[in-house]
Amino acid sequence: MQELLHVNGKLLGVDFGDKRTGLAISNDGQTIASGVTQISVGGMQKTAEAVAQIAGERGIAGIVVGLPVNMDGSHGPRAQHAEKFGRILGSLVTVPVAMLDERMTTMAASRYLNETDTRGKKRKSVIDTLSAEIILQNALDKLKFMRDTEATPL
Repeated sequence: MQELLHVNGKLLGVDFGDKRTGLAISNDGQTIASGVTQISVGGMQKTAEAVAQIAGERGIAGIVVGLPVNMDGSHGPRAQHAEKFGRILGSLVTVPVAMLDERMTTMAASRYLNETDTRGKKRKSVIDTLSAEIILQNALDKLKFMRDTEATPL
């Protein structure tokens, strides 16, 4: 996240998945995340290319990719897969790409969809975008805390 600390402008949140990838974008002031879409292009390279294209079209200043860390903090195959995606995406864009621990985001998204009684096809179509929104909002909150802490004299 350090690489995004002094970035100004909109950030893009990415919940990468083999089948579906959710995307969210912040406002210019980096205070609020909003889910925007989900893409299903297939394959890591094609997905990275599609995300890079969207980032360019939307004038994105930095990207946050969710990192599915195990509950014990270790990095298993899913985390390694996401890290590889982040490296590929990073090679396709000129803005910084950061990885953010996304533990519990899918569970939080599922809980919200349960509370709003979102089921079936509708649920499948929004859960990845909602997860991306939660990942990005967590990143925005963390960046705000880091900036506030940095600005506060001891």
